Amino acid sequence: MNPNTSRTDPRILRTRQLLGEALIDLLEEMDIEKITVNRIAERATINRVTFYLHYRDIPDMLDKMADGMIAEIKRALNDSPANPSPTDEYWPMMVSLLEHIAERGKFFKVIFASRKAPVFTERLLKLLAELVAARIEKMESGSYITTAGIQKDIAIWYCSSALIGTIVSWLRNDMPYTPTYLAKQFALLRPH
Repeated sequence: MNPNTSRTDPRILRTRQLLGEALIDLLEEMDIEKITVNRIAERATINRVTFYLHYRDIPDMLDKMADGMIAEIKRALNDSPANPSPTDEYWPMMVSLLEHIAERGKFFKVIFASRKAPVFTERLLKLLAELVAARIEKMESGSYITTAGIQKDIAIWYCSSALIGTIVSWLRNDMPYTPTYLAKQFALLRPH
């Protein structure tokens, strides 16, 4: 396989970036139902036909942007320390996640704090549930969750929902705490 065939043309990436930025700008101003392909194309300073070269419609665009968001988050998480202990002072992977969110503050604030595009929240909640499940699996058999008789699925639902709710509140309040501090606070809230 030719290594160049898997690379996307930089012009395509740039056009998608312009379209994504245009959508985020419009979401700051109005509800998703009022956004049209024409408005996105006009804001991105491209031709409407160009939009359709990349996406079928706005829901397809949101879906592909959500896929891209999760792929970026997973890349950021892969940069976090490998095999951290569940008894770590704080969760290094959570620091990586929060740093990634902070670096793209405007994007995440608009998509999560505004509740205008639920596909993003659903995808992040699914990813957080996977991370929480992996962390619970690493816990010893004498951990609080097992000794208290808490069902794993309930613990996963509860913890992932609490995490996403706190992250959204953190964004709505203009990220008043550093990612590391917030991750340490999460660790303190964890039952011991």
